[in-house]
Amino acid sequence: MAGLRVIPGCRRGLHFGGTCGRRVTLQATRQLRPLGQPGSSCRPYSATTASTPNGRGWGRNAFIASGALGLVGFGAGVVFGKGYYELMQPKAEWDLNTPNIPKAITYANRFEMLHAAEEIARLIGQDCVSYDSDVLEHHGHSDWSTSNSSERAVAVVFPRTTEDVTTIARICSKRKVPMIPFGAGSSVEGNFSQPYSGICIDFTNMDKVISFHPEDMDVVVQPGVNWVDLNNKIAHTNLFAPMDPSPTATVGGMVSTNCSGTNAFRYGTMKDWVLNLTVVLPDGQTVKTRRRPRKTSAGYNLTSLFVGAEGTLGMVTEITLKLAPIPQDTSVAVIPFPSINDAAAAATSLIRSGISGLAALEIMDDVQMAILNKHGSATVRQRRWQENPTLFIKFSGTTEAIKSDISRVSSLVAPFSAHQLIFARSKKEESNLWAARKEALFTMVNIRPEGTEMWSTDVAVPISRLAEIITWSKEECSKLGIFASVIGHVGDGNFHVAMMYDPRNAGQKEAVGKTVKEMMKRALEMEGTVSGEHAIGIGKKGSLRDELGVETIGLMRALKRAVDPDWIMNPGKVFD
Repeated sequence: MAGLRVIPGCRRGLHFGGTCGRRVTLQATRQLRPLGQPGSSCRPYSATTASTPNGRGWGRNAFIASGALGLVGFGAGVVFGKGYYELMQPKAEWDLNTPNIPKAITYANRFEMLHAAEEIARLIGQDCVSYDSDVLEHHGHSDWSTSNSSERAVAVVFPRTTEDVTTIARICSKRKVPMIPFGAGSSVEGNFSQPYSGICIDFTNMDKVISFHPEDMDVVVQPGVNWVDLNNKIAHTNLFAPMDPSPTATVGGMVSTNCSGTNAFRYGTMKDWVLNLTVVLPDGQTVKTRRRPRKTSAGYNLTSLFVGAEGTLGMVTEITLKLAPIPQDTSVAVIPFPSINDAAAAATSLIRSGISGLAALEIMDDVQMAILNKHGSATVRQRRWQENPTLFIKFSGTTEAIKSDISRVSSLVAPFSAHQLIFARSKKEESNLWAARKEALFTMVNIRPEGTEMWSTDVAVPISRLAEIITWSKEECSKLGIFASVIGHVGDGNFHVAMMYDPRNAGQKEAVGKTVKEMMKRALEMEGTVSGEHAIGIGKKGSLRDELGVETIGLMRALKRAVDPDWIMNPGKVFD
């Protein structure tokens, strides 16, 4: 058989790990080494499947009959089933009208990867490396995402210090082994998947608060620190880190995806709260992006370069976070509406009202509210919820100001046929009301029928188009005949859609995928974004190109190659 030459210009065909919107046709130009021949760097996997990460099947029988299990090509490889080949004399010609496309990238084979893991174990400790199959599966697959890859890392490494991470990077760089950082595993776009195998670096053991400066309102932490634990530790100083993604999330993962959460309406996203980072680069060099003052105009803003980079440029080992004062008082309101359009329109009115005490503005549709009644926690099921589209509102400020804000909210939502307004009358009731919103994703995951998968995605649009796109998304999802729900952070124009489907049903899977792509297309037509807070991972690479264009992706590739010329840092994510 032969190597690869890529010719653009057709409408359908091969998509390298995502929907790029163009066809690339493969032509034979160069021979491959057959499986098992000396010098071959392919892993001896069996071709039990023949599909790309986006589920498009390829003719596997012809390849199996010929003994070829795969080809390595674009970026780090084109994956056929569970195997890949190194090109003899790797010199693939690529013409996708995109600058800085990596050429002739070749990774270590499985044997070399295991040797790298063994060398790491000798230097940082045998107890810091795991080859256990259950551990590998946990670190390579997400139950609440369809953006998974079939490959798994050969080992999971648990560093304790920046020096350990430097050692890992130097060994992997020397042997051309992909490195995949892992936080809490709560991301949903395949951000920690391992399409080219490699070594997974789990930062669980790097969970120390390095230094706390309450007088400066900042704290220095390792990436494995859980944000809930951090806030509990520093609460006595009347300070907190205001981001609130999944309760399981760790600071390193929050930096990696530029997370937000329900508090983003008032406090912004993760990028607004990171003062500086210590980062281990792919070759093992360690850099600190800036010093600790609240403001600086010294040099490039390297901190923001790494925030949201999804671990593709380096591994963050220390983070200095700004902190905010804990509000004097808080409260919560829950307001049902007759339709999703009414709820979204009311949210837009509240956003434009200028009420300073609004801290969070969330939406849950009728499907979500019914789930609360049937499957919510014991705390949530203490109340019988109206099964209508509902706004969840958090207030913060002084006690008197909150009372005034609640009165204004009542007046503002009245024209949208709001049902009975429920306001917390005690701190316990406040906690119980807000628990309904915070438990939503986990409740959906827990009720997912066996054999089904959940496709969860998000977009964000300008506030003026919010009601329109939420209404459209709800209507389109209702046509699918499957579980589909809308939920989100409408305060900053960001919302999520979750759908459960049977992956064995080709028609159902195709319909869900089509709906998701159309939702992203609509968001872009409204000058929005294909990812408000989930980042790109492997799940949204094609849509990112639609959003930013060839030139911008080209600049990102140039930055990637400057820092990571061997393309070993979390390869296959964001772009190829």
